[in-house]
Parts: sequence; structure tokens; C-alpha cells
Amino acid sequence: MRSLRNLAILAGKQALRHRTRSVLTALGVAVGLFLFSTIETLQAALREATEASEEDNTLVVYRENRFCPSTSRLPQSYLDGIRAIPGVADAIPVQIAVNHCGASLDVIAFRGVPGDDLRRYNPDLTVVSGSYEAWRERPDAALVGAHFAARRGLEPGDFFAAVGLRVFVAGIVTSPHPQDENVAYVHLPFLQESTTLGVGTVTQFNVRVDDPEELDAVAARIDGRFGDGSAPTVTRPEKAFFAQTARDMVEMIAFTRWLGLGAVVGVIGLLANALLLAARSRRRECALLQTIGFPRRAVALLVLGEGLYLGMAGGALGILGSFAFLAWRRFTFGNEGLTLAFQPDPSVALAGMGVAMVLALVASLWPALEAARGSLVRSLRDG
Repeated sequence: MRSLRNLAILAGKQALRHRTRSVLTALGVAVGLFLFSTIETLQAALREATEASEEDNTLVVYRENRFCPSTSRLPQSYLDGIRAIPGVADAIPVQIAVNHCGASLDVIAFRGVPGDDLRRYNPDLTVVSGSYEAWRERPDAALVGAHFAARRGLEPGDFFAAVGLRVFVAGIVTSPHPQDENVAYVHLPFLQESTTLGVGTVTQFNVRVDDPEELDAVAARIDGRFGDGSAPTVTRPEKAFFAQTARDMVEMIAFTRWLGLGAVVGVIGLLANALLLAARSRRRECALLQTIGFPRRAVALLVLGEGLYLGMAGGALGILGSFAFLAWRRFTFGNEGLTLAFQPDPSVALAGMGVAMVLALVASLWPALEAARGSLVRSLRDG
């Protein structure tokens, strides 16, 4: 154990002795891990928004064969009928107004909901600044998601204009549900009167069921009741609805995994090349270490340790840079009224450091063998 500790100290000193080479190598690794961490953050956000779990109990009732919120129009009178369907625990009408229906990095989404129903239906919504009471008192007030507010620089008491609306920011809210972080909740009558739809028409109904295992059965009952009407419905689990409606966005983000793979291959090549050049430039030094009693295994471990230090330093720098960049820019990708926030996740940081360590060890294997297996006589003469 003591010998391993001494080898680790010596490997660190070897890296520090050649500062310029070590810094440049670590920066190269940082660039690759920056790209990898950013892409993994996108992938994690996508998985959270689209992968179903056993606890999911929410359905979305939408107009059949409609996608953009501006084309989905359902009578608000459907609400009583939906609540009466067996298996439905609660339902809330939602009117959605967005600035852009296509794929965009700057989607502004307003959700109009009944003021008396929001807190009952969504108890996970927490007001972190401002107050819920201030929102209820003003017809033009909005509860703005924390990610949305940070991206726009909004604080309680501000006025905000978009999508033909001008609203008063009554509070900043946060929630474990990603969708709540990127929208502004306003009063349903206010949004209906401010758009061309008018009172009595909504975009969708969000339905919570009693038993998550009955999602499909309840969805079939809802569509069976309204499917033959003048405004037929299509009902899907919330995450399935997101995956289907935002399929272009899902495919685009899924493609980025290949960029992450390219970053990983680039890191291996860069680190292996740097360590191999270093090992060949220090042949005489490695031979001297073996001459004074260092076994070949210890020389190989020295190179592995140096590579691990460089990989971890570059990985930490790249991951921190990625998180700082995402926290600063507050990117939100949206499509057809649905939004996806790219928020730093601690699990991505842990995975990134694990990947950096594995890549460093893989990249160091060949240089370590090169340093340990050379001929002592030739290395002392030609090194």
C-alpha cells in the first residue's frame, strides 16, 4: 500500500514537471468531456421527459389529428364528462399559447388554468419567490417557472410581454416536473379572452387517474366517450404524448449521442498520443528507474498514474465548464408547445468523471507497456 502511495506521488510529480504538455493535454481532454457532459445532460433531460415509470398517473386529452396547440380546440364543457369517467381522480382544462410551434431554442409558453384548481391538481408546484395569493388576486398575473424566469431575467413585480400578452409576474415557481420549470401559468379566462379562441374552448385536458396501471384503460374510456363527437379526442399518457408530439426534437437529440461517442474516441486518441510521446522521450529515465530497483510493473504504473491524473483533471475541468455554460445560457428546446430544459444533473457529473477515469486508463495502457518493456541497454544508450 505504501509503495502504491509513493508511486502515486511520483506520478503526480512527473505530470507537474512537464507543465506545458500536461496543461495542453488536460485542456484537450476537457474539450472532449465538455461535449460529452453537455450531450449527456440533453440525453438525461430527454429520458426524464419520455421514459414511463410505474408512478406515472397523468393523461393528456388532445384534439384528434392535431399537434400544434393553436390547432387543438376542445370544448371546456368536456371537463364534467371526463371527471365522471371511472378511474379518473381529477382533471384540469389547459389553454396553451406559444410563440412558435416548430422546433426552437427559445420557446415561450403560457398555460391558462383555472385559478382555484391549479394548487389542488398540482400540489408539487412550490412558490419560491412572490406569492400564490398575489397570482390569484390579479387576472393578468402569472406564475413563472424558475428556469423560464432565470432565462428571461424575471423577478416578482415585473411585467412581461410575449405572444400578444402582457402579464404581471406574481411569483416564481419550481417543481420536480420539468414542464413546470419552463412555462408561465396564467388564469384561464384571461388567456381565453386574450386570444382568438374565446371563452369555452381549451387546448387540452390534463387528467390524473386513481391507478397508474389503469392509464390505458382510462384513456380508452375517454376517447370512447368523445371520439364520435364534433371534437374527437386522442388520449395518451403524458410522457408518451411528449414523445409522440415532439418526435422531431426527440430524434434530433438522440442523434447527438454519436457526437458524444466521437468525443470519447477523440479523448482516447489525444491522451494516448500525449502519453506515448512522453514515454518515448523518457526512455533513459525509465531505464534508470529500473536500474536502481524499480520493477517493470512499477514503471508501467507510473505511466498509468500520470494518465489518470491528466484524465481526471481534464474531465473535472470539462464537466465544470459544461455545467457552468448550461447554467449561464439556460437553454430550453421546444417543439409544438412542449419544452425541454437542459439543466445540470449531479448524476451526469458522476458519470462523466467515471468515463474520464476509464478513458484515461484505456489510453494509458499502450504507453505504459511501451515504457516498461524497452531494452535497458538500448534505452540507456539511445534515450
